[in-house]
Amino acid sequence: MSETTVSPVRHGPFAGRLDPETIARYAAATVDRTSSVLDGLATPAMFPVILVFTPNEAARGDLPESIWQRVRGGVHGAHDIVLHRPLLPGEPLQTWSQISAVRTSRAGTQVVMHFEQVGVDGALAAEQWWTMVLLGLDGVVDLGAAPVDHRFPDDARARPVGSVTHHIGADVAHRYAEVSGDWSAHHFDIDAARTAGFDFVFAHGLCTMAICTHRVLGLLGVDDPGLVRRVAGRFASPTPLDCDLNVNAFDISGNSFAFEAEANGTTTISHGRLELRA
Repeated sequence: MSETTVSPVRHGPFAGRLDPETIARYAAATVDRTSSVLDGLATPAMFPVILVFTPNEAARGDLPESIWQRVRGGVHGAHDIVLHRPLLPGEPLQTWSQISAVRTSRAGTQVVMHFEQVGVDGALAAEQWWTMVLLGLDGVVDLGAAPVDHRFPDDARARPVGSVTHHIGADVAHRYAEVSGDWSAHHFDIDAARTAGFDFVFAHGLCTMAICTHRVLGLLGVDDPGLVRRVAGRFASPTPLDCDLNVNAFDISGNSFAFEAEANGTTTISHGRLELRA
C-alpha cells in the first residue's frame, strides 16, 4: 500500500475577540479566582483556545478522505499555547490555521494543527499547537516539525512547589460547553462515554488544563495571567465529573515550572509546563 501524503493549506483569517463578557463566563466555568481576571483587567492564559475550534475544523479538512476511512478513533492528545504578549480584554484577534506536523507513533498518527493569532497591529499575539492522535492509523508520510518538547524533567520532582486539590463539579462540563461551544456527547451522555471507552462522563480536557493553570498560578502567588508565556500539557486520561482533582507543581529552573494532575488515583494531565515571562 502506498503512503498517504497530506498537503496542508493555511486557512483564515477567522475573526475573534477577547470579549469581556465571555471572559467572565469562561472564568466562572473554569473556576478562575484570579482577582485581575474577575476585575476585568486581564485575560486568562488559556482563554484563546475557545477561538480556535472553527479554524481547527478548517485545518482538519485538509486530511484526505482515505485517512478518515482507516481511522478507528481520535483523541486530543496534547495542547500547547505560547503567549507572545499579554492579551487585553476587549481586543480583537484574527486566527490562521494549518496542519504543521504529521508523525506516526505506536498508538497511531499524530496530526498537529498550528494556530497563529494576530492583533490589530498585525503582530503575532499568540500561537497554539493542537495535537490530535488518530488511533490505529499508519501509512501517512511524516510532515513538518513537532512543537517544542515539554516533557516532565525527572529532576524536577526533587523541587516541589506545592499541591492543591480542586473539586470538579458535576456541572463543569455543561458550563464549559456553553462558553466554548464544545458539546461533544461523551461529556454528558454515559452511553457515548462508554463508546469512547470510559464508564463515566468527563470534563473537557482543555477545561481541566485551564483549571490546572489557575491552580499552579495560585501556588506560585501570581495574580496576573499576563505574566504567562506558555502553558502546555498532555491529556493522559479524562477527568471524571464530580471528583477531586489533585494538581502538583514543581520547579524546573528560572521561570519554568512542571505540573501534573490526577483524579481518583489516575493521572489526567501529564507533562504539564507553565512558563512565566522573565
